Parts: sequence; C-alpha cells; structure tokens
Amino acid sequence: MYQFPKDLYTDVRIETVSETNITLENFELKQKKAKTNTGAMIRIFDGNRWYYGATTNLDQLQEEIDKLALMATPSKVIMEHPVVQKLEVNQGVQLTYQDTDVSKIPTANKYELLQSYIPVMKDFEEVQMSRLYYLDKHTVKHIYSSKGTDVLFDSQSCCVAARYTCQINGNPCRGSENVFHMKFEDLVGKQEQIRSTIRKDLEYYKGAIPVEPGIYTCVLSPETAGVFAHESFGHKSESDFMVGDETMKREWAIGKPVGAPLLNIIDTGLVEGSGYVPYDDEGCKAKENYIIKDGILTGRLHSAATAVALEEAQTGNARAMSFEFEPIVRMTTTYIGAGSQTKEELIAGVSLGIFIDSLYHGSGMTTFTIAPQRAYMIRDGKLAEPVQISVITGNVMSTLNEIDGVSDQVELYSFALGGCGKMEQYPLPVSFGGPYIRVNKINVQ
Repeated sequence: MYQFPKDLYTDVRIETVSETNITLENFELKQKKAKTNTGAMIRIFDGNRWYYGATTNLDQLQEEIDKLALMATPSKVIMEHPVVQKLEVNQGVQLTYQDTDVSKIPTANKYELLQSYIPVMKDFEEVQMSRLYYLDKHTVKHIYSSKGTDVLFDSQSCCVAARYTCQINGNPCRGSENVFHMKFEDLVGKQEQIRSTIRKDLEYYKGAIPVEPGIYTCVLSPETAGVFAHESFGHKSESDFMVGDETMKREWAIGKPVGAPLLNIIDTGLVEGSGYVPYDDEGCKAKENYIIKDGILTGRLHSAATAVALEEAQTGNARAMSFEFEPIVRMTTTYIGAGSQTKEELIAGVSLGIFIDSLYHGSGMTTFTIAPQRAYMIRDGKLAEPVQISVITGNVMSTLNEIDGVSDQVELYSFALGGCGKMEQYPLPVSFGGPYIRVNKINVQ
C-alpha cells in the first residue's frame, strides 16, 4: 500500500496488459508480436483541479505520488468535496480470467490456430486478397484510493478476424467476419462461421442491383441496430458533452420522451465481451444503466465529476484507453433492449421496404449515416432481391420515434479490430448490439 499525501484526494491505477498480434496477408506471415506492458496513472485532486502523472517505473511509484502532490494545494476538507464524495469505495478481487489467461498460451499455438483458417480463404477462387488476424488481450488492473478503494480485476478477449476482397463481375467487393470469444479454446473449429459469411457475400455481390433511392421502412439487423444505438444515441449520452451547455441540458432533460414507447437502450459493463469492465477506471462498480426506458430519457453515462455537475447518480463509465490517459466518460456495452416480435413478424409487416443485414460503418449525432454492406428488398412481407445502397440517413430524434417493431432476441457484438474513438483516446474496447428493429421513413440512397 502507498502513503497518500495528507489533505488531498489520490488514486492510483496500475495496469498490466498482455497482447498478441499475428497477421497473415495472402497467407504469408506479416507480423507475429507478443508484448506485456505495465504502467500506472496517478491522480491527485485538491478541490480546485486534478493533477495527473503516468509512469512505467512502479518501483518509484511512491516518489511519483509525492512529486505530483507538491503541485497541489492541500485542503483539510477535501473528503467533503462533492466530487470526492461521489467516488465510490470498493474493495475486492475479481480475476475472472485468471485460469484461462491467454497470455500464458504459447505464441506458436496461436500462430497454428490462425493457420488453420487459411484453407477457408483458399476454398473460394473469387477471393483475390485476404488478411487473417489473430488478436488477444489480457488486462489486469489494480486501483487504490485515499478513500479506501482497493480493487483488483481483469478482462480478456481473443479473436480471429478475416478481411478479404473478392472480384465479382470485374468489380472488387470487400467482406469480413470475426470469430470473437473470451477464451482461446473457443476460437478452435469455427471455420464454418467464416466460410458461411463468404458464401453469403458472394451470393449477394453476384446478384445485387442499385437500389431505387427513396424513403423506405427498414428492418435493421442486430449489428446494424447496435451501431445505430452506439453512434447516434450512445455518444449523446456521454454526459461530459452536456456539462456547461445549458441549451443541451434543456433539450436532454431526464423524463423527456425521446423515442417510441417500445424503445429501450441500455449501457452496462457487466456483460462479457469487449465492453466488459466490472469496475471503471475510478474504481466505480459497473451497473446496468437504462439510457432510454419505454421511450423516455431516463439516464446518461457519468464519471464522478459529471455526476456532480449534473446532480445525477454514478454509472461506472469513467474509462481510459490505457494507463497513459485520464478517465473520461465512455460507453461500455451499449444495446437496444428486446421486444416481443420475431424477425419474421417484423419483415412480414412490410409491404415494400429494405432489410439491412450488415454494414461497413456508421456515424452520427444529430443526423445518423449508415453505410450498408448487404441489403435486400422486402416485397409483400418477404425478402427479395439484393440491392446496393450507398447510405441510409435520418434525423436521430425523428428516427427513434419511427421504430414500430422490436424482435425478442438480442445479439451482442464486440469490436475485433479497432474500437471506439473519443478525443485523443482511440481505440477503446466497447460492445454493441440489439434485436432486429423495424423503422419507418428512412432515407435510402
């Protein structure tokens, strides 16, 4: 335990991160790298401002704490400060992945696993270029604070990711699939998952024709619905955007109807996946946070400082990309909650519309934009011909009110490559997802 400076609030976050990254490009090894980094972030608060310091020299961590404290002005009432009072005091050990730690598996075994996926790509003569990735990450965090917090916990992920370009009718077409799990052994024998996606892509690209632009009812897949929730509403719920902005506070008042009554959007760090964080980087416990419940704005995401500024409860969403960065308000696993219909019932209720099966990317705050990958017309309640779509767009708030159907099964996805970006902190691991949802009045181009 460290000696914390008197009359100052102090916390220390120590991280040990082990990562493996193996890349095959057109079946040739381009990268095989394994590394472990350890470092610490120190924060000191004197009631007026925060002081930050990062170091990789843990043997001199006490000296770093003492040096940083010299910049601050001690306050005998620091523990009564609203921000300090909002910081939780938690203690305990939660090493969920101690027995399945991927960093203990030899890199040779991981390379052999990745090579086992090569035949999948070779099965298809249309695949002209391919990249196969093996990635894993095991993180152990230990957070101490002068209030008494002492939590030790870990998180983990591993994946095989395929990226490929096919030549269809003389045109290059991109595709991808991710096999993402929390344990190494769960990556074994999943070749058919990638093979099935390539087949689906080839069938789509060979038959897709340009869509006729217009306003359509769309059924969004869980992946597409999740990206929509993350980009269009999740970021709006990160409360540091609102601090000091009185206009936004009025527009986003808690209790305001913001969507259809069947709409629920939840953020939680409790679900396994790349958004799993049992404690945030201030030592606050993860919670299930309803951002929208039954179409009503019921909450937003907070750090201790933003919770005080907006007079709301802690949510466990103060996160940093690594020990080199201070925590800011970030999402964890953000998803749309389940409804009561089946996918088939949602589609059956559309006389003329579009099913968005997968996507390249999405963005949006006031207006959202999604670039679909695979999409299909819906005619008389049934899936019909594949169509090429550049983008679907709409006003976020209007679109949330145009949701009139939500399926009864939720699917969650994790970023295999990359993650979420905010300010200078990219990529942060998050998860997203939802059910199938049916939305009216979508602008399709």
